[in-house]
Amino acid sequence: MASQFTAVYDACVIYPSVLRDVLLRLALTDTFRAKWTDRIHDEWTRNLKANHPDIDENYLRKTRQLMNSHVRDALVEGYDYLIDSIVLPDENDRHVVAAAIASNADVIVTYNLKDFPDEALAPFELQAIHPDSFIHDLIDLHPAEVIGVIRTARDSLKNPPMTVDEYLGRLRKQRLPETVTWLETMKLAL
Repeated sequence: MASQFTAVYDACVIYPSVLRDVLLRLALTDTFRAKWTDRIHDEWTRNLKANHPDIDENYLRKTRQLMNSHVRDALVEGYDYLIDSIVLPDENDRHVVAAAIASNADVIVTYNLKDFPDEALAPFELQAIHPDSFIHDLIDLHPAEVIGVIRTARDSLKNPPMTVDEYLGRLRKQRLPETVTWLETMKLAL
């Protein structure tokens, strides 16, 4: 049975492929419920396309479809009516909070913590959390599942394959120092 703890993924944590892969695989463990919206999809795919104009549109479309079809009930809809009532430093982030409210989320996983200040989220009983803290919290609660996810994610890389150290280096580049420090102590399991 899936946990009721719910996390909305902001576009910035779905954008990088290595982190996206880990976060999606973690969502499949049913240790929490992952959520996002079509608008969040639009944002990360638009930014990826802008930064990598040669990226295949079909790849982006397929990735989006696979995310929606593999992570149970991940797509949040019917939240637009909440957007105008939310006050944030950047108006463009209000849709993320609205999706979190509509899905009864506990946290928003984002690199952009300053865009989701505690005082703005507190009335909705929400918290913004950095992906490193989010994954590290999952390690505390479900270490075997996280190790399994990391091992499977690394093993899935075939072109080129990566050693454990190379993969941990990729995770470190995703600004996950706490997570990597813990995973380094578990190298034999990875």
